[in-house]
Amino acid sequence: MKVAVLFSGGKDSTLALYEAIKDGHEIACLVSVLPENPESYMFHYPNIRLTKMQAKAMGFRIIIKQSKGEKEKELKDLEDALKQAKREYKVEGVVSGAIESAYQGSRVRNVCKRLGLKSVEPLWKKNPETLWKSLLDYGFRVMVIAIACEGLEESWLGKEIDKKAAGKLISLSKKHRFHPCGEGGEFETLVIDGPIFRKRLAIRKAKPVWEYNSGLYLIEKAELKGK
Repeated sequence: MKVAVLFSGGKDSTLALYEAIKDGHEIACLVSVLPENPESYMFHYPNIRLTKMQAKAMGFRIIIKQSKGEKEKELKDLEDALKQAKREYKVEGVVSGAIESAYQGSRVRNVCKRLGLKSVEPLWKKNPETLWKSLLDYGFRVMVIAIACEGLEESWLGKEIDKKAAGKLISLSKKHRFHPCGEGGEFETLVIDGPIFRKRLAIRKAKPVWEYNSGLYLIEKAELKGK
């Protein structure tokens, strides 16, 4: 099936993209919604502008839609972007990286239903520890770029997650009761390399910004490099 992939640049949407390819779907394009509001209920915010560079690194076309990120109204922006994907690339389905967020999952399904598109959810209800294992076994390189929960300290910002760090993250999630994949927005990630990347993202300039128990890893300069 020809599909569009909702792509934030983080680990879940990237893993969903990869699983869709493995399942035999044809990737017509990626779709990124760029919210102006850092508190967007639906869309990834930190360093979202890098999705264009990631799409180039993987060799995919991308539709980028600006949004004010206002609750519920931002769904209209998503719908407009998917209408464009359907019109320009004849997509039949939409791939998303939702794991167990009823809020996000139901709204993506409803948009798909209105547009006559099939919702494809490769990660839905999968065990979070299994997802981390798959991600790292496949060879994806993932870094933490935002934190918004107790239990994760500033030292995690900009940290690349290997198997040891993933184990620590899962352990902390159990102790402090946050979702081990950050499904509730407890932390967010950026994928800088992996098996579907023709080039890797090299971070040239970045800085952590920390306040109380949350923070962002702001990437000011990045470039694509050969592998």
